[in-house]
Amino acid sequence: MDSMNTLPEWTDLRFFLELARAGTLSGASRRLAVEHTTVARRIDRLEIQLATTLFDRSREGYELTEMGQALLPHAEAMESAALAATEQLGGTEVAAHGVVRLGVPEVFGVRVVAPLLVGLLQTHPDLSIDLLVLPRFANLANREADLGVMLDPPSTGRYMITRLASFRFYLYASPAYLARHPPIREHADLARHDFVDYVQDRLASRELSYLNELGFTPRRRLCCTGMTAQVEAASLGMGLIMAPPYAVPDDGRLVPVLDQFFAERSFWLAAPTDLYRLQRVRAVWNLLREYSDRQPSLFVHGREERR
Repeated sequence: MDSMNTLPEWTDLRFFLELARAGTLSGASRRLAVEHTTVARRIDRLEIQLATTLFDRSREGYELTEMGQALLPHAEAMESAALAATEQLGGTEVAAHGVVRLGVPEVFGVRVVAPLLVGLLQTHPDLSIDLLVLPRFANLANREADLGVMLDPPSTGRYMITRLASFRFYLYASPAYLARHPPIREHADLARHDFVDYVQDRLASRELSYLNELGFTPRRRLCCTGMTAQVEAASLGMGLIMAPPYAVPDDGRLVPVLDQFFAERSFWLAAPTDLYRLQRVRAVWNLLREYSDRQPSLFVHGREERR
């Protein structure tokens, strides 16, 4: 048999990649917009062609075998080359086009990123954005998103990573809450107050355990898995909240408490190296970088921190 006939087709490798990322036939079929039987048939054909088993099948889904893991980086390299060729032939040196999937934390995505993307899409009429506003951070390893904003950047794998912004969680409370409770003049006064916080055993990152930096065990009256609910509860007088400036409505429902106390964290921007090369991904990347540099007050009270 001619050895050239044993080379897998790129389309079959694309099915392999999507199944490896989704872990189920139904998940891969949604990504590829085909029937799940088509995915199964393509994978069977690829395994016969390569004379090896690429996935372990179970009721829970499909998991890569050792041979599947070995094939994965080669398939990803082919995907990267195909994407880059498509963009170059499509003339994207001039304008970005195609779909970019961006994963962002919940409140940051709603209050900062979504309004920001409107201008970008007006500038690039052939560009589309899938904005994943998540209660956790996007999984870049399985290509859930093309790029993501996160507290914990990837520590292994091939990624472009940059610090997007350092930001601070400050204390806030509603005027109604402060009127009903003992005054807060110094840090020691905080121990007598109620707090609104994240559900501690559902934290998307250990970096969100910032109330532990108070120096005492806070009296958590209401815990939520997302900050949107926390902000609403605190605005209605449930207790004190720690939040970054961008998360706090500018309608006076929450006011700062003890500005000198804060917990500092960093947002990181990350993208798989092969996807970062794409013009459409870099357009979103550069937008986030430039806007964060121009708007330090979103992240830190006052401008003295940006020397």
